[in-house]
Amino acid sequence: MLERIRIVLIGTSHPGNIGGAARAMHNMGLADLALVAPRCEALTADTVSRASGADALVHDARSVETLEEAVADCTLVVGASARSRTLPWPMVTPRALGERLPEELSSSENRVALVFGREDSGLTNAELQRCHAHVHIPTNPDFSSLNLAAAVQVLAYECRLAWLEHGEPPQEASDAPTLASHEELEHYFTHLERALIAIGFHDPAQPRQLMARLRRFTLRARPERMELNILRGILSSTEKLAHPERPATGERAAHD
Repeated sequence: MLERIRIVLIGTSHPGNIGGAARAMHNMGLADLALVAPRCEALTADTVSRASGADALVHDARSVETLEEAVADCTLVVGASARSRTLPWPMVTPRALGERLPEELSSSENRVALVFGREDSGLTNAELQRCHAHVHIPTNPDFSSLNLAAAVQVLAYECRLAWLEHGEPPQEASDAPTLASHEELEHYFTHLERALIAIGFHDPAQPRQLMARLRRFTLRARPERMELNILRGILSSTEKLAHPERPATGERAAHD
């Protein structure tokens, strides 16, 4: 279970925090680290010092430019944040997140990403809206600022606690439904917006949070891959009817 939990750090500005996060992960048995557009050199003397023997995780970390690349294969993406600043999003506590993991990872194809933002500004609204849910660590409201590595430690501990209490989740049958991955969902949202524009329902010049609300609704539903294929087939047919003179640009997925 633990090997299918990924820690994603976005825009980290201090190499010591990367090392501290790696140490926190190694303490709790996590090993999958992804760095998104770090604002510092990832592997320095500070990194190694703070990692205290866990610097192999930094050596093995995947460095990418975007959140989408870091979580493309994940079926559950959870962003660490106090709140969504423009649109309320499903919020869970660290304990509730841990309790959810055994069921979430009952399929060997499922992967979970825990996403942490920049030390000075956290996650952007756009990044938060690419998460299925947000997790809030209930700190002292009079002193709520939490070091990045400390935040990773809290959530990594809850992951380990869930593993210790439940053990490895029983694997589902091979024919169990497969949840849509983050990459598949992002293709769907692009296709959905294009189709809504084609039928005149969505005006990009006056978005009125339409796509954000549809994104929240879809992510909350946790669609299976086949269900998403059906929806994309409907979108392709809608585009064809809206503009029969144009060749279809969306993929008509099999949905028999």
